[in-house]
Amino acid sequence: MESSDLRVFQMVAREGSITKAAARLGYVQSNVTAKIQQLEAELGNVLFHRHNRGMTLSSSGKMLLDYANKIVGLLDEATRALSSSSEPSGPLAIGSTQTAAAVRLPKLLASYYAQYPNVRLSLATGHTQFLMDQVLHYELDGAFIGCECNHPELSSLPAFEEELVIASTASVIDIEHASQKPILVFTQGCSYRAVLEQWMKMMGLDQPVIMELGTLEAIIGGVAAGLGISLLPKKVISKHVAEGMIATHQIPESMRLIKTEFITRKDTYVTSALQAFIDQLPKLETVSTVMNNQEALRS
Repeated sequence: MESSDLRVFQMVAREGSITKAAARLGYVQSNVTAKIQQLEAELGNVLFHRHNRGMTLSSSGKMLLDYANKIVGLLDEATRALSSSSEPSGPLAIGSTQTAAAVRLPKLLASYYAQYPNVRLSLATGHTQFLMDQVLHYELDGAFIGCECNHPELSSLPAFEEELVIASTASVIDIEHASQKPILVFTQGCSYRAVLEQWMKMMGLDQPVIMELGTLEAIIGGVAAGLGISLLPKKVISKHVAEGMIATHQIPESMRLIKTEFITRKDTYVTSALQAFIDQLPKLETVSTVMNNQEALRS
């Protein structure tokens, strides 16, 4: 079993399709098929269940994927460690929730890139559980997640706090009216969604109408248009509130503040590029405090 075979296996598992995996890897389909068949023969186990919608991992395949993620991740980390220098450079893959990426991170990323132009900085967005999985699988060097992190394989640093509010179209004037509307959310694994569903249960609505939307812009647009309500950081929608497009409604104080933390793997090699990024985090917390104070003065 070679690392190249494991990389092919990883991609097929991720894409659920030989065709899509081949396209991502730049291989012909027959080569990908041959490598998967060779792995299955070598291990004496079926790694995938084939069906008309693609391929899904068997129980043996799931076990191998855990090992493949660790092995490939460690190989990539070894490459970064051996090529690392004291001057930050090379790739740095950061993840973030969409809300943090939209409001909190642009200035931080711009400042970082201005100081370290030799770093190939990339930013991926997703919900909290997705980001945690990406860091665990060595696909991201670190990520901003919308909750406290208690995973045994992850380290976390505080980044900032967000004040959460129920957002509705401007014509909705009270919380009781708002609670009757459909809820607009990201997919499962989003920390804001979990808080919103908890609040709906407190309001006595155990089975609200749920509409899953893929982007922050779609959720804000749907709220403004009266399609439904959502739970969002107050700062994210402040412009829409000022323009009279969206109204906000407070939730109980125990739910109102949510922490954003920056996570990395505990066993990861901290490159100079990653360390320089971590060193920037106190600036983000300071900016967040100033922004929150300004928001309080305006309200």
